[in-house]
Amino acid sequence: MSVTVDPSEVAKFEAMAAEWWDPNGKFKPLHMMNPVRLDYITEQIAAEYDRDLTSPLPFAGLKIIDIGCGGGLLCEPMARLGAEIVGVDAAGGNIPVAQTHAEQSGLNIDYRHTTAEDVAASGERFDVVLNMEVVEHVADPLAYLTACRQLLKPGGLHLCSTINRNPKSFAVAIVGAEYVMRWLPKGTHEWNKFITPDELYDLMRNAGLEPVDRKGYVFNPVSWRWSISDRDLSVNYVTAALAPAA
Repeated sequence: MSVTVDPSEVAKFEAMAAEWWDPNGKFKPLHMMNPVRLDYITEQIAAEYDRDLTSPLPFAGLKIIDIGCGGGLLCEPMARLGAEIVGVDAAGGNIPVAQTHAEQSGLNIDYRHTTAEDVAASGERFDVVLNMEVVEHVADPLAYLTACRQLLKPGGLHLCSTINRNPKSFAVAIVGAEYVMRWLPKGTHEWNKFITPDELYDLMRNAGLEPVDRKGYVFNPVSWRWSISDRDLSVNYVTAALAPAA
């Protein structure tokens, strides 16, 4: 067992695997957030690799890995944009769900039941590592982020989103999402595993990455929509970092 994999966390997502593509199921929050996640991801990749997002296949020639890919909610858009995409997940039950949906969608995606460390140990390297909503579920965040850095080519881009740790995030991400709205099963998140933006920046630097950007994902309960904020990182947030150049 990988040193960063928490078996209890894997079991949580194994139990929900069949619901990945149900927009009203247990992954409803991710379906709702996915448009703003994709906006940030595509804009960061396009800026780093000088790609025109209005072109037919703007990410052609880029090799991207999505760690903790789940059912493929991010892998499929990356494939449609022309990237060579690898999706890996420690929860084996997610992989056949992702493979079946990709086949039904006519997409060629390399899904694997494995871990970031095992792929890194193989010597395989990528232009972009997507590390979205995973770091708060691992046993050793520094070891995990170190593996993510090892997966990158020199100068490669690391995108990581997670949840801040403060009273508001407890109220919103746990009490609100799990107990009031019942969007997620109770116990999906553990507040003490949440990571503040400054802590995540320190962890990434210790892992050999250079943070270059961070933004907040903000949910508006009136419009029932998510948006990206330059200032409000109080609950969900996303970061960009670079591997050292050769």
